Amino acid sequence: MGQQQLLLIVIGVIIVGIAIVVGINLAATSAQSANRDAVIADLNNIGAFAQQYYRKPTALGGGGNSFTGFTIPPSLVTTGNGSYSISSTSATVITIVGTGNETGNDKTNKVKCTAVITPDNITVSINN
Repeated sequence: MGQQQLLLIVIGVIIVGIAIVVGINLAATSAQSANRDAVIADLNNIGAFAQQYYRKPTALGGGGNSFTGFTIPPSLVTTGNGSYSISSTSATVITIVGTGNETGNDKTNKVKCTAVITPDNITVSINN
């Protein structure tokens, strides 16, 4: 083979290698983003349950205009998307933290989002 052919083979191998690395990075970023979106959806779902509990009278097993006593439904404590726990509760505000299954933006810790739930609002913030 001539030098020109060898050069073309080397350049081709380099281009294929770069394409593989870029593809792997895109797949990892996509999985992270999908997991973050799923954790946010779960937090919104749990938040809706908390608001339902808040509005339900105590005689019917609710909070009677208080989040005190709310627990995350057992089927939602751990899902295929991650795990969820209550970090703080007061009569009018409850904070729930969701930890996903994928590695977050810092490349060492898992995806983490926090939902602050009031009687009329659910606000989700991304921690990682």
